[in-house]
Amino acid sequence: PTKIAESLRKIASFFDDKIKQGAERVIARYEGMMKEVIAKYRPRLEGKRVMLYVGGLRPRHTIGAYEDLGMEVVGAGYEFAHNDDYDRTIKEMGNATLLYDDVTGFEFEEFVKKIKPDLIGSGLKEKFIFQKMGIP
Repeated sequence: PTKIAESLRKIASFFDDKIKQGAERVIARYEGMMKEVIAKYRPRLEGKRVMLYVGGLRPRHTIGAYEDLGMEVVGAGYEFAHNDDYDRTIKEMGNATLLYDDVTGFEFEEFVKKIKPDLIGSGLKEKFIFQKMGIP
């Protein structure tokens, strides 16, 4: 929700006051719903650590959602990335976050053993490794 509001405001900033006011109305319309979802899940997720390794969906697009739920993204990577992917992702993450590129299953498993996240966000190929390790 935080990133959605930021994005709407940034887009609206290129237009006149009518568009800016419209963006604020849209944000206000959904703010209550978003707060309810956050209030429901944040107590369970606050302080949890997550590592991401996704394909087409870029980790930088979801980092804010985890943060809104009180989680810390401690690792993120891409299977196929370009320099601009990393330039943009670094801006969304903290200094202590591990970035990885095209890791093998073995490498990713070793990263997870060292960092010990509470949750893994990954694709189908990786999910079974972490299910067997007991990491959701």
